[in-house]
Amino acid sequence: MLTDLACRKAAPAAEDYRLADGLGLYLLVMPSGHRSWRMGYWFAGKKKRIVLGAYPEMGLQAAREARDAVRAQVAAGVDPAVARKQAKARKLLEVQATFRVIGDAWLGERRAAWSGSYASTVERMLKNHLYPAWGSVPITAITKPMVAERLRAIEATGAIETAHRARQKVREIFDYAEALGYDLRNPSRVEAALKPVVQKQRPSITNLQQLRAMLWAIEKAPAHPVTRLASRFIALTAVRPGVAQTLTWTEIDAVSAMDPIWTIPAERMKLSQERKQMPAFDHLVPLAHQTIEILDCLRVLTGHTPYVFPSVRSARRPISDSTVSKLYRDNGYRGLHVPHGWRSSFSTIMNERAMLADRPGDRVVIDVMLAHVQEGVEPIYNRALYMPRRRELAQEWADLLLEGLPSASHLLTGRRK
Repeated sequence: MLTDLACRKAAPAAEDYRLADGLGLYLLVMPSGHRSWRMGYWFAGKKKRIVLGAYPEMGLQAAREARDAVRAQVAAGVDPAVARKQAKARKLLEVQATFRVIGDAWLGERRAAWSGSYASTVERMLKNHLYPAWGSVPITAITKPMVAERLRAIEATGAIETAHRARQKVREIFDYAEALGYDLRNPSRVEAALKPVVQKQRPSITNLQQLRAMLWAIEKAPAHPVTRLASRFIALTAVRPGVAQTLTWTEIDAVSAMDPIWTIPAERMKLSQERKQMPAFDHLVPLAHQTIEILDCLRVLTGHTPYVFPSVRSARRPISDSTVSKLYRDNGYRGLHVPHGWRSSFSTIMNERAMLADRPGDRVVIDVMLAHVQEGVEPIYNRALYMPRRRELAQEWADLLLEGLPSASHLLTGRRK
């Protein structure tokens, strides 16, 4: 058995020599003066050797502990030399697998299943909010405190929703890395450290007379004809404004003149990413004849562009989210009604009429028209559910809302802003 004193006094000689300790452990002393701990062991009938560490960096006691660990591996049927090479390769791979490398790989695989705009949004989030902080950090080195600190920094700019969305993407990226075999624990479960998302207020007018008065005022105000027509289109269809704003002529060209139903692809709807890939979740919108009149007017104005409602600045981009909202704000409806509010207006007024007419079944129909997710198998696999009644309600709503208002063609004239 060796002692610390014998190890310290081991001087170099003309040739290598060993100082044995026991159970295969020995100190190898080289002519250069370098000393290292090594041990021999038998594995699968073959004699093997392994270097445990340099002396004096690794002392005698530490060397014995390393020897015992090697013996435990052999007893468990593991070749220590092979295990060491695997660990070294794994460590190298983990160092090379930075958050950016894994994030880009995850994004590349997911991109094909997403719409172009959503993929671009996620990519911007990574580049603007996450890669600057962790891009070069090995993904296995990122901890919960690091995640919480980064998300709270995003939150401090006032972007509370963005912080929550970023956390979701961090979770998905780490789940992806874990599935690839990286040895880590997902550090994204820090939602309790974030401020809760405050739901946006979407004020809406739910009195029919007041809605008509609003439309009358809005449509007389100085504005581009496309903006006026977009406002009326959103009002009549009660679809989410973002879906209307990005409507393409390709979708409208597919509408039958005999049975005018607009099919919104599932990928453009507010759905889970899984459902966005399923045609069963395409949303059908029956169009009243007043809505068809809007599209006929727009055909003359914008039919040569990709979008039904193009931006005034660039025909190759859709109208912005804020264009119709600004029209409402500038004409006295700030805090009273927003484009998204037409959905509440439609739901409230048509449900009240159904109740007065003793038509309780209309409630479900109205929910389907608003693309509210329904429970059960039939609503999922029957996108044409209640279509006869949906047609009737769409026309009834248009007739009610536009009573006493001029036709869509009148919106082509008037003062522009």
